[in-house]
Amino acid sequence: MIVLLHSLAMSGELWRPLADRLDGPVVAMDARGHGRSAWDGSAFTVEDLAADVAALIEARADGPVAVGGMSMGGCVAIALAGTRPELVSRLFLADTTANYGPGRVTTWAERAGKAIREPRDRQLAFQLDRWFSPEFVEREPAEVKRVSALFLATNARAHAQACLALGAFDGTGLLPRITAPTLVVVGEHDYATPVAMARTLADGIPNATLTVLGNARHFSVFEAPGALDQAAGFLS
Repeated sequence: MIVLLHSLAMSGELWRPLADRLDGPVVAMDARGHGRSAWDGSAFTVEDLAADVAALIEARADGPVAVGGMSMGGCVAIALAGTRPELVSRLFLADTTANYGPGRVTTWAERAGKAIREPRDRQLAFQLDRWFSPEFVEREPAEVKRVSALFLATNARAHAQACLALGAFDGTGLLPRITAPTLVVVGEHDYATPVAMARTLADGIPNATLTVLGNARHFSVFEAPGALDQAAGFLS
């Protein structure tokens, strides 16, 4: 089984282009309050989301599984692989980090407030500029529309709570505990989780390699030519 974990304010449907390339059972989970996932409105952490994934794997798989996570989903994957390494056979981390750096609590609290205050359509321009290069937006309008619709459909309160969870997360100490072969990828022009953050992951995880995807931003796997095929080959 392959488990895919989506980015902030998205849903498992984000991974459709990758899931269609994979053989065998694929579970693209919806995090709490995202997509079709239930949520009681209470606070949650990245570690709580990782525990949700662990419970799913234990319930539905006979052994360790391949896990892929992007952005927020990558943080969750790090928390899972670092605390429950026996559940993860391969790890794919895209445009993510173990720690958003100094000031992360304040920065993410501000983003949480914005997620609540501003209508979702008014937040979209900021998000698109982070996700994709202008060239990709012009070249692939259907894909941009697909991803944008997922963002617009996300519960604003769940989005805000996820922001707070990311601000509180520090998985740096978990990196040496990850035993799965790991592929780290990052967009060359990703300014949400820059190349330096990806390099920290690759250096800190014992059996990891790093690929920098040229001319791509935060959703590099969807933007860079061949990146989805590379991810599929690794996870399979």
